[in-house]
Amino acid sequence: MSEAVAETVASRFSELYGAEPHGVWAAPGRVNLIGEHTDYNDGFVMPFALPHTAVAAVARREDGVLRLHSADVEAGVTELRLDDLTPGSDKNWTAYPAGVVWALREAGHAITGADIHLSSTVPSGAGLSSSAALEVVVALALNDLFSLGLRGWQLARLCQRAENVYVGAPVGIMDQTASACCEAGHALFLDTRDLSQRQIPFDLAAEGMRLLVVDTQVKHSHSEGEYGKRRAGCEKGAALLGVDALRDVPYADLDAALARLGDEEEVRRLVRHIVTENERVERVVSLLESGETRAIGPVLVEGHASLRDDFRISCPELDLVVDTALASGALGARMTGGGFGGSAIVLAEEPDVDAITKAVTEAFTTAGFTTPRVFEAVPSAGALRLH
Repeated sequence: MSEAVAETVASRFSELYGAEPHGVWAAPGRVNLIGEHTDYNDGFVMPFALPHTAVAAVARREDGVLRLHSADVEAGVTELRLDDLTPGSDKNWTAYPAGVVWALREAGHAITGADIHLSSTVPSGAGLSSSAALEVVVALALNDLFSLGLRGWQLARLCQRAENVYVGAPVGIMDQTASACCEAGHALFLDTRDLSQRQIPFDLAAEGMRLLVVDTQVKHSHSEGEYGKRRAGCEKGAALLGVDALRDVPYADLDAALARLGDEEEVRRLVRHIVTENERVERVVSLLESGETRAIGPVLVEGHASLRDDFRISCPELDLVVDTALASGALGARMTGGGFGGSAIVLAEEPDVDAITKAVTEAFTTAGFTTPRVFEAVPSAGALRLH
């Protein structure tokens, strides 16, 4: 993160509010390497942070007022009173930072107000957690300015509560934890049940590989019904199998569990994805820790097939990325994120990157799709204070 970005955001803050900010903070978006839709089933995930970040210049206030402005939204400063913050009351982008303030206060932390100016390079609607980056950067800034002493995982929990309750989106804990806790050059192996973490070395450049993100430009929204339907279906599966969460169904017992679900075909598919996906996360961890990085490619492909056929959250654009990349020599590829659009990831040998990028772009043109945005994903640092 360059000093220039922090200075630009701080300078704009001063123009807006007529005073210097008390600090500047950054929090990244994330890519999930493997472990999709497992987080709200108490399962395993493996995200890493992107170099793309939400940056916030913030000053503390003492008068119960919250003022919000974003460089990425055509609107003036929004002024809110802390005592008026109510879940469901805000349908705009301001619900994300306001929700964090609400969640902190509801948890008993004495937040007395703030002026906030935000600017983000995390692509919105691409499944790369632009909303979590926004939440975490605000939470970290307030944690510092009000000396709350909260750890990264605690901030992540509060940010998840803000999005679940205040915004009304039934997201799991992965995105906020990734933004708050990831380390450069590593993927984060996270157990979403107890929030235990392990940083797994993931330095592809050192091994002559690259991981590409292909943003299909197809927008999705978690708050819409399909995500909620999948979550409810997973909860139904757990209830029918008599377990607290699908995390508790052992991979070795999957066939027996599916047989017990009888003619609940949709629930069977959801259960099969979650149980096999948890096993795929553990396999990727094992491969990376034993230095067999290239061998994760086929596991990524398995994950995509499961999301496409069992969870049914892919789309023609995502499938085209995966199929074209594999046909052009990629080591592995899969959709990443909530689904119904967003992004895919492609693991490739460094010399093959240009050819794969060209093939995917041409395939989109031939299909009449919007030109995708392709960029390299470099495992980067989690949230931090810049200034």
